[in-house]
Amino acid sequence: MFKLLKRMHKREFALSLLIIVFVIIQVFFDLQIPQAMSDLTAVLQQSNNTTLSAIKTPSILMIVYTLGSCIASVVVGYLSAVVSASLSAGIRGDLFSKVQHFSLKELNKFSTASLITRTTNDITQIQNLVAMSLQVMIKAPVMAIWSISKIAHKNSTWTFSTSIAVIILIILIVSVLALTSPRFRIIQSLTDKLNNIVRENLTGLRVVRAYNAEEYQTEKFNEIINNLTNTHIFVGRIMSLLQPSTNFILNILTLSVYWIGTFLISKNGNVEIRINIFSDMVVFSSYAVQIIAAFMMLTFTLILLPRARVSALRVNEVLDTELSIVDGNLDSSVNESGTVEFKNVTFRYQDSAEPVLKNINFKANKGDTVAIIGSTGSGKSTIINLISRLYDVQQGEVLVNGLNVKDYSLENLNNKVSYISQKPILFSGTIKSNIEFGNNDNLTDDDIYNALEIAQAIDFVKETEDKLDTKIAEGGTNFSGGQKQRISIARAIARKPEIMLFDDSFSALDYKTDKKLRKELDNRLSDTTRIIVAQRVSTIIDADLILVINEGEIVGRGTHKELLKSNSVYREIAYSQLSKEELENE
Repeated sequence: MFKLLKRMHKREFALSLLIIVFVIIQVFFDLQIPQAMSDLTAVLQQSNNTTLSAIKTPSILMIVYTLGSCIASVVVGYLSAVVSASLSAGIRGDLFSKVQHFSLKELNKFSTASLITRTTNDITQIQNLVAMSLQVMIKAPVMAIWSISKIAHKNSTWTFSTSIAVIILIILIVSVLALTSPRFRIIQSLTDKLNNIVRENLTGLRVVRAYNAEEYQTEKFNEIINNLTNTHIFVGRIMSLLQPSTNFILNILTLSVYWIGTFLISKNGNVEIRINIFSDMVVFSSYAVQIIAAFMMLTFTLILLPRARVSALRVNEVLDTELSIVDGNLDSSVNESGTVEFKNVTFRYQDSAEPVLKNINFKANKGDTVAIIGSTGSGKSTIINLISRLYDVQQGEVLVNGLNVKDYSLENLNNKVSYISQKPILFSGTIKSNIEFGNNDNLTDDDIYNALEIAQAIDFVKETEDKLDTKIAEGGTNFSGGQKQRISIARAIARKPEIMLFDDSFSALDYKTDKKLRKELDNRLSDTTRIIVAQRVSTIIDADLILVINEGEIVGRGTHKELLKSNSVYREIAYSQLSKEELENE
């Protein structure tokens, strides 16, 4: 928790100090009220002085103290809200920024649902604790210590009874926290699972309905929600003991103070001594109530503490994660342009016994089209991920423009390399905002239309009423799969990169559109290096170099015609998709 508090900016720190000042002012006013009440009681006990003028001064002082305490409380509440909200916003920003720099290795360590929970619910728990702590956790000990100093010399019996009440209250609080703290980690873990199943269900709703799996999904949901509910109920039941128990202790303490006071008054016949004892009893009971009230306030904060502590640990776990992809310090290369080379690359995923890629060697020169084909799970997409540094190799080198990708700054590497995923990703906004995504806000409409034309997306875009300003729903759900794929290809083209990586990005296109798009890429982007991962032979048939991958190794390389004659793996793939006549005509 203290790690996160260190992220306070100077403004929040200054406001926190100001809060402490106003808390002390508030406590001062609160503790003056019993003394004013004692003075008023003493005046009322003296029959010859019970005039309006005699009670006027202590009465006005009580009003002034009450108003002062109220104003200080409002200021403390306002400043606490500002500090807690600012701190949580800063932590949330740091967390989001950290996740932005995660590689796939780190993203696989934390599930998407868990990262969402940590960015939202966990930080909200921390914000609530900070807001409550600034108001209560500072005030409670100050009030308790100050109150004790006020009454310590009054009467040893009263002091002893108050000490017993405080000890019992502390034992109660510690016992409750010991029982509930482990449950809060379970609650946050179950919240992760709940978010995950809701996310899966919403994302795959069509699949769920197609397989009539609503009941199955509901059972999974109910199992998690029941566990979460039962855990919440257990914690709620334990926590519910605090307030009535504290009230019971407070009432018993008040009764004991008055009982002891009555006993002391009855033992003294002197009227003046009786009046002093009565006055002390009123003051002592008020301060004793303040002490217990301070612990009650502290209890409300401690109720939030276990869950906030768990949340803080979860947030720190993300913030403290070491990045496996470290930014290099090179911005560019003057030796080569548009080249990609793999030198003896071997790669294995974390906790994987066998490498996914073994001794991969090839080079793509500027303007070349290099295609990668192979069976599912052979490591094709991994090669693409290594070029764009979504992972780093353990053995060998991946070179872009003659330099190791690890030496580049990530920003500069991403400016050289454009990546188009198999599953097109569109963001809510417009067609124009999606094409301009990233550092492309200086694109003209002509540049955007040119990219759409190459990507074979110009026709359906111009058919829309708003053209480039056509709205795109979240995830691009108002466009077909092929349309989304072409817009994502246009986005990559608009960046004018040196290297384009297509991770089976033509799979959603029909054969005619696929062929037109490849032809446009050859004619209008002849200087751009293209590396294409594909399942369809027709997509890569014109490539300058085709790499055949099997079980992580290159088992064949050459042009389409060369491989068709010499490589049995490629020939098997080709004949499974196209007839002999179609292959010869191609």
